[in-house]
Amino acid sequence: MSISMSCFCLTRSRSKVKHEQSSILASETSFTVNEVEALFDLFKKLSSSIIDDGCIHKVFDMFDIKRNGVIEFGEFVRSLSIFHPRASEDKKIEFAFKLFDLRNTGYIQHSELREMVLATLNESEVTVSDDIVESIVEKTMMEVDSKGDGKIDMEEWKEYAAKNPSLLKIMTLPYLKDITMAFPSFVLHTEVED
Repeated sequence: MSISMSCFCLTRSRSKVKHEQSSILASETSFTVNEVEALFDLFKKLSSSIIDDGCIHKVFDMFDIKRNGVIEFGEFVRSLSIFHPRASEDKKIEFAFKLFDLRNTGYIQHSELREMVLATLNESEVTVSDDIVESIVEKTMMEVDSKGDGKIDMEEWKEYAAKNPSLLKIMTLPYLKDITMAFPSFVLHTEVED
């Protein structure tokens, strides 16, 4: 198991470390202590499964804050917190921008937007011609690239998100508001108060 909480278990009791780390993660994110502990169970389940949707590598890279090839539990909670209903709109906008900026250049270029449109259509099992995909990309570029330089910067992205709030709707997972109720199979034995 490659999670940071398990690393400390060699010297301290598991429950004490879990509660201490849960409190720290709760203070640094939009989650409560109970929600962090429920996420630990979800994390254990997810870490044992493999998902291949064509874009998972980008999400993995964004969650792997330490850039060590492993998503540790703290990284998982901190990154997932961006999708929490209480997370700030600015954090959601920044994360969405980074998700589209596939090459980490600080800009969203035509080819990156095309890749994301294709991935979205694929995920939705929608098949359209290359001409329609190109039309979607061109229309979007024209609408967002207000500077006309052929790329979308963070300022343009923020303006676009402000005009299109539905863009951020996918950046909010309502069930994260009370993860302990959304996933009742998680049995919590916390001694820490929220």
